[in-house]
Amino acid sequence: MKYKEIPHTDLRVSLIGLGTMTWGEQNTEAEGHGQMDYALERGVNFFDTAEMYPVPPRPETCHETERIIGTWFAARGTRDRVILATKAVGPGPHVTHVREGNRHDRANLAAALDGSLRRLQTDYIDLYQLHWPDRPVPLFGKRDYVPTTQESVPIEETLSILADFVAQGKVRHIGLSNETPWGTMRFLELARDGRLPRTVTIQNSYNLLNRTFDGGLSEICHEEGLRLLAYSPLAFGRLSGKYRGGRRPEGARLTLFERFARYSGPNADAAIEEYAKIADESGLDFAQMSLAWINQRPHVASNLIGATTMEQLKSNIDSADLDLSPDLLTAIEVVHRRYPNPCP
Repeated sequence: MKYKEIPHTDLRVSLIGLGTMTWGEQNTEAEGHGQMDYALERGVNFFDTAEMYPVPPRPETCHETERIIGTWFAARGTRDRVILATKAVGPGPHVTHVREGNRHDRANLAAALDGSLRRLQTDYIDLYQLHWPDRPVPLFGKRDYVPTTQESVPIEETLSILADFVAQGKVRHIGLSNETPWGTMRFLELARDGRLPRTVTIQNSYNLLNRTFDGGLSEICHEEGLRLLAYSPLAFGRLSGKYRGGRRPEGARLTLFERFARYSGPNADAAIEEYAKIADESGLDFAQMSLAWINQRPHVASNLIGATTMEQLKSNIDSADLDLSPDLLTAIEVVHRRYPNPCP
């Protein structure tokens, strides 16, 4: 396994990170434990979860993923071998069952953190992330910002609360998720004088169908020493090729949950076919090629893979050993110019 250092921290995370959002929905507790056993054996030391997981979020399963990780820690005694990240939700109609309001104020964030610590059976979180902003921004497939007068918790107030968590020893480092360039820079600027904790990571969607991160946030990573934790690297499995030709494999996420239409935008199918052709002509597994492209991006610290089967998990982790040639990377860029970001 390859490892990346996250600037401004002592964290050295595995290039492949273990995503967990299917545990408790598509995967059982025993399967989640088995995935963690195998990933740790392969050198994966970075696990990412969230208080609202599994996905899709439902009152009946809310918090189950964190609970499953906690029982694994308790059974295996492996907490000190894992860099653990979790996330606190923001406001939104789809997560009203998590907490009332879900704002990034003191009452909500304190409840979120204490709940995560209890379920995860640990007394600290290595990387505590805001799952999405407290303010209205384009999220989960929406492209454009729309000005609004809706009130939000000021970022400085939120950052001060997170500073208290760090001072209490409950959180080691903080990160953002689904954040915009403006929001990211605001967090960084408020921490410039050292009074408030510095944001060290940003977890946004990043894959061959959605490279909007490269339009502004990648420059922030380069100039500020921020690092990306890339989620949805296979675009809900579409970049594995298993849905090509309209196929809907039994038990697959897009077969089970029609709501996941984020990576089905205009030109998506055409782009997928072009990328798949590159993999086929190069004798590569399509999913591994898609993951390897992310692995080689300079602003990426960890590529957060997720799997519902052990076969998928093994193949995804193997992508860490695949280096794409300059010619192949050029071929990928040609397709990107033809079909730029068909799925935001």
